[in-house]
Amino acid sequence: MYKILLVDDEKEIRYGLKNYFPWSHLGFEIIHDCENGKKALEYISDNPIDVLLTDIRMPVIDGLGLAKQIYQKHNQIHTVILSGYQDFQYAKEAMKFGVVDYIVKPGKYEEMQEVFSHLKKKLDTCLTIHSTKGTGNYSDNIIDTIKKYVENNYANISLGDLANLCKMSPNYLSTFFKEKTGTNFSSYLTEIRMKKASQMLNDFDYKTYEISNLVGYSNPKNFTRTFKKYYGITPREYRQTSNHQAEIR
Repeated sequence: MYKILLVDDEKEIRYGLKNYFPWSHLGFEIIHDCENGKKALEYISDNPIDVLLTDIRMPVIDGLGLAKQIYQKHNQIHTVILSGYQDFQYAKEAMKFGVVDYIVKPGKYEEMQEVFSHLKKKLDTCLTIHSTKGTGNYSDNIIDTIKKYVENNYANISLGDLANLCKMSPNYLSTFFKEKTGTNFSSYLTEIRMKKASQMLNDFDYKTYEISNLVGYSNPKNFTRTFKKYYGITPREYRQTSNHQAEIR
């Protein structure tokens, strides 16, 4: 079980989150709760945790200040922010301190499940990477783990995300990946996205702009340009060719 420290100045919120969400089903447990950032830092100094789940507006040390200190001193901890609607911009500001996600209070079941299911995959990847350190197959294992993670998260991932996951600098990870695979990370990510896109284009239930979004391109024009550069034809032409071949068969 991954260990969560819950920090919120509202006792009712802490009680509800501790007792009415099936943490164990997702592989987590809330091992302690605190009412402000100061008490949270005191607890963390003596007790290892994997995840910090914290409110933003709190006395003594608020969530932003807490996230900043965690980022600077305990960057192995993954921080998730609890945010009220009025705190939305504040929560986005916290993202630069390594916050992995934020949840709007009071925290709907579906949103909680989505955030922590995704976080579980990240933590599992971290565990795999660091458990292979010191072994003869470390380089191969870390590359295999990175590739698997990219294949499962190609729509919403960057080199910076992976660097944070592996606890490496982006520059080092980029060099390491190129050295071990012979290809740039950006080229590998593009390859995965284009292959996924070509598979989706064979399914006529998807519109091209939907596929663009699903493989990580918010701008359909950028998607079309990249697809044509990779395959030599546009997504529309690819789909027409696939349809023609299907009719012949």
